[in-house]
Amino acid sequence: MINANDASETARKLLETELPRRWAHTQGVARRARGLARVLAQEAELIEVAAWLHDIGYASSVASTGFHSLDGARYLRDVLMAPDLLCRLVAHHTGASVEAEERGMPSISKEFAAPPPELLDALTYCDMTTGVDGTPTDVDYRLAEILTRYPEDHIVYRSITRSAPILRHASRTVEARLAAMGGSHLAAQRCTASRPSAIPEASIAPRPPATARWPNSTQSKYGDDGRVR
Repeated sequence: MINANDASETARKLLETELPRRWAHTQGVARRARGLARVLAQEAELIEVAAWLHDIGYASSVASTGFHSLDGARYLRDVLMAPDLLCRLVAHHTGASVEAEERGMPSISKEFAAPPPELLDALTYCDMTTGVDGTPTDVDYRLAEILTRYPEDHIVYRSITRSAPILRHASRTVEARLAAMGGSHLAAQRCTASRPSAIPEASIAPRPPATARWPNSTQSKYGDDGRVR
């Protein structure tokens, strides 16, 4: 089993120099994960490890398909020989199954079985309540902020819009578990000025027609290396 210290060092080597903003985000996601220790009990370290490693697929030495969730999971499995459940968490984190559909790729579950929902919710919560700079935020602000960086026909915009209800549900489920145990999630720090417009709480948007295609690249003029999710 990869421990949290090992995971932190792996992520630092892959992200700190090449992708410093993503490294800052990753550190914040790991802090969120540590705050779930009481809720997760024996699974606490697993989620912290996944938090450290969830975005390593963006590193140039790891990326192969341009789909960071899949690339990161394959690197963990094939290079680091990581445990199966850790690979599955990274593969499926933060609406990755929806993005796979938008990319016209086979279902992630054909290669990596879906992890237990409560664990995937925990990792998604940590990711979706941490801002691009690693500071705490809330899921609605995070969703809206991501959309400000992409045009409506971009694959990231499409994926986030479709998966927003899933991401909200995961985050609020974890917040409810924290509240039930007498705790609370870390203080959300919103920007009250120039706040992005919120995504309506609607049903998942339908897939685009089969003939439609969006760019597969995660590179974007809207951020140093595309989305930070």
